[in-house]
Amino acid sequence: MNGVSDNLARPYVNVSQDNEHIDSYYSRTLSDEPPHPELDEEVKTPVCVIGGGMAGSALVLGLAERGIKNPVLVEANRIGWGASGRNGGFISAGYSRPPFDIVKKVGESHARQLYGLTQTAMKLIRKRMQGVEDDLLDPNTGILNISWFNETEKVRSYVERMNGVFGEDFEFWPREKVREYFTTERYYDAYFKKGGLIANVLKYTGHVAKLAAGLGARIYEKSPVRQVKKTGNQWHVKTPKGTVIADQVVYCCSAYIGNLKMRLANATLPVATYVLLTEPLGDRLQTVIRARHGASDNRTSSNYYRPLPDGRLLWGGRVSMFHPSQERLKTVMMKDLFHVYPQLKGIKAEVAWGGYMGYTKHKMPQIGRLKDGSWYCQGFCGHGMCSTVAGAEVAAAAITGTDENYKLFEPFGLDYAAKPFGPVVAQTVYWFYQVSDKIKERIVN
Repeated sequence: MNGVSDNLARPYVNVSQDNEHIDSYYSRTLSDEPPHPELDEEVKTPVCVIGGGMAGSALVLGLAERGIKNPVLVEANRIGWGASGRNGGFISAGYSRPPFDIVKKVGESHARQLYGLTQTAMKLIRKRMQGVEDDLLDPNTGILNISWFNETEKVRSYVERMNGVFGEDFEFWPREKVREYFTTERYYDAYFKKGGLIANVLKYTGHVAKLAAGLGARIYEKSPVRQVKKTGNQWHVKTPKGTVIADQVVYCCSAYIGNLKMRLANATLPVATYVLLTEPLGDRLQTVIRARHGASDNRTSSNYYRPLPDGRLLWGGRVSMFHPSQERLKTVMMKDLFHVYPQLKGIKAEVAWGGYMGYTKHKMPQIGRLKDGSWYCQGFCGHGMCSTVAGAEVAAAAITGTDENYKLFEPFGLDYAAKPFGPVVAQTVYWFYQVSDKIKERIVN
């Protein structure tokens, strides 16, 4: 999330000019609750968290829960303003890097520990939603990952391995069952994550910040950080109107860190992805999608989507380093939708939006401590609504001396992300994957 002041080139539509939330499905569901105050004075705290996305909000809550008195969070815009409040709303265990790639890197035992952190985070997410589930959760739970390719045994084997190695409860769906619920020739077999959640992510991120405030945390919005400076044993975090003096500081800015901390900025790429909201489709939606779950396919350039209770479709996908206009974005996203469901041609889009994800070279979160003593928790690579909570818990435990699970992430360090050429390289790689998916489709299917 954006805890910093510099204005990055923004590859998303409907950009807010006043630090408010952009126009999206999620922002349209918000009530007129008052914002958290701006920082306009000098405050002292044991820990200052920079960035009010899910990582920062969950971290300041984790600190308060562990007994840290009056931790502070500063956010440049509004809580949940960036990727945490704009994504597809899917919440499930795991990371962006495939689990068995992690096994190859660190071994099965280490990989199970890492994956287990996200399974524990899923339980914590449910606990934090207790009493407000109706407002935060979509009544349609569960997430389907559908194969774009005719690889039945590969999908079945993956389900068996995930259930065996990581203790999951995935359910294999043969293509016949998939096509009972999805009227498209593009799909083959699938696996169903029964425990997956679908949430209003902007409301949920705000809810977590409110929980933290209820435990004494001080949350400041519209307070972009201009400078972080260490004087003696204390940190001075300066905003336009105030200063936080902290014993410890944590960067949770990810894609929005700008030039605030170059060591961290050089380790992540701001990669844009997009979401579209259709008009209400009425009974027409039921003719193509009858499963009331979240769904995504397994291409590298995949789509993810979910039917909403009011009959609209929330459709996400694409990766870009460039800046499409609102109308261009709608056109491109609708083309993707019609590629899967040509029966829906003619429907209209209400609004489209996008935002930056913080991508790391190794597709794993970066959690740890720099030589100057500052902490960081960033780079969740588009799979963050659960892993951010896991990372925040790890960081909170490390800061309070509860445990050292953050060292589990040491094999996935602050690898250089090839800036300033990284965005061009990433776009080229994405195009390569798109072509590879098409070639594989012709060969396998």
